[in-house]
Amino acid sequence: MRRGGLLLHPTSLPGPHGIGDAGPAAREVLAFCESAGLRVWQMLPIGPPDAHGSPYASASASAISPSLISIDDLVADGWLRPDEVVELGHLEVDLETVHRHKAPMVALAASRVARSIDLDKFASRQPWTRTWAQWVTLAEAYGTDWTRWEDGLRHRDADALAALPEGPQGAAIAVQWLLHEQWQHLIAEARSRGVALWGDLPILSEADGADVWERQDLWRLDAAGRPSVVSGVPPDAFTPKGQRWGHPLPHMAAHEAEGWATLRARRDLALSRFDAVRIDHFRGFCGLWEVPGDAPDARSGRWGAGLGDGALTAIVAGEPQRWIAEDLGVITPDVIALRDRHGLPGMVVLQFGFDEGSEHHPSRHRKHQVVYTGTHDNDTTAGWLTSLDAEGRRRVAAIAGHATVDDVVEMAWQALPDTAIVPVQDLLGLGSEARLNVPGQTRGNWRWRLPRRALDGPLAQRVRDSLGRAGR
Repeated sequence: MRRGGLLLHPTSLPGPHGIGDAGPAAREVLAFCESAGLRVWQMLPIGPPDAHGSPYASASASAISPSLISIDDLVADGWLRPDEVVELGHLEVDLETVHRHKAPMVALAASRVARSIDLDKFASRQPWTRTWAQWVTLAEAYGTDWTRWEDGLRHRDADALAALPEGPQGAAIAVQWLLHEQWQHLIAEARSRGVALWGDLPILSEADGADVWERQDLWRLDAAGRPSVVSGVPPDAFTPKGQRWGHPLPHMAAHEAEGWATLRARRDLALSRFDAVRIDHFRGFCGLWEVPGDAPDARSGRWGAGLGDGALTAIVAGEPQRWIAEDLGVITPDVIALRDRHGLPGMVVLQFGFDEGSEHHPSRHRKHQVVYTGTHDNDTTAGWLTSLDAEGRRRVAAIAGHATVDDVVEMAWQALPDTAIVPVQDLLGLGSEARLNVPGQTRGNWRWRLPRRALDGPLAQRVRDSLGRAGR
């Protein structure tokens, strides 16, 4: 089935509380998709982001970011009164400001949930919430670096954990209950409109987060609990020092000994929230760039063993139609063979595709792929076109017809792959000011927000017409 989709992270949605969320604006996106004939809304990970806003460096692979709670829906569902709500305005995302603004309202709603809902029953169905609640309680008291907590807490001694105050833990679980409920409503709305929700599954975990703290045996840590080697990617034309991501690398024997149960649980939770999921850093199943834990950048790294076929088998579990391989970067024949052996579609990005030697060139596209104009890590197509020299623009025009954003978007719709995804910035023709992320850079990312009423009727009709011409 040929179909088109939209790439848009919920934090980028408009709204009065400083950040996008799972409420009315998200439902408006679904209505736009239905009107425009778009059948997929793809997002990035929805876990709590790091201090720089990156959802790929989350303290939990299971929790949903509290910033995604819709204050409007808290009022609609009776957890807040209208007179208890204060608006912040439609600003660029600033996480510190958002937290100061939303936290008191979310805490008030959570306190009412804790008095009204059987949270023990919820936590028994979602056991990860108990660990998350413990970590949140301790992080607020002692900071997020669990290696600096007292020994009993660092090593998760049962008596030390039993002594933690119940109130903060109950509040953290209540927040996740609210997020679960709001997300289930979003899923129901998407299904009623015939729109599939696509998510994103990171395969690694943040060093100081709840996941590594809970299962320290699954990660390559030193005696103090710090990563002995960390993740990254080698230097390339865009990042001469490479990228030092900083995730601890997995202890393969420990994962294998538990039958990849931790990855299976991560998979199951992702599939309960999304119709299909992109597996981030897919090449990590064949090889991981190992950077010494004390190295300042990724140049001193080397290729080490990947997660392997067993891990991927545990994730895919015979449902290849629900997974997409993010096979970008240094892709070797073993990565391609692993992807194809499991029947997973890979990705092609048109911004990389105007050199005849590129795997992203249209002449090399296959039906069983997902084609993008660009991803969240690329400049917008308008910004990218502006950056090209005369020869680069000539190559684009030779394939796309003209070197314009509309031509590249039309090229994506017309492309051979069954699924075509276009970032919302490209549908709107926005420039580099709307770029979401610059890899390897910590400042200024994850701040962009969609202008109000940008997804209007005329745009929906233009997209629908383009999809019709492309047979999508």
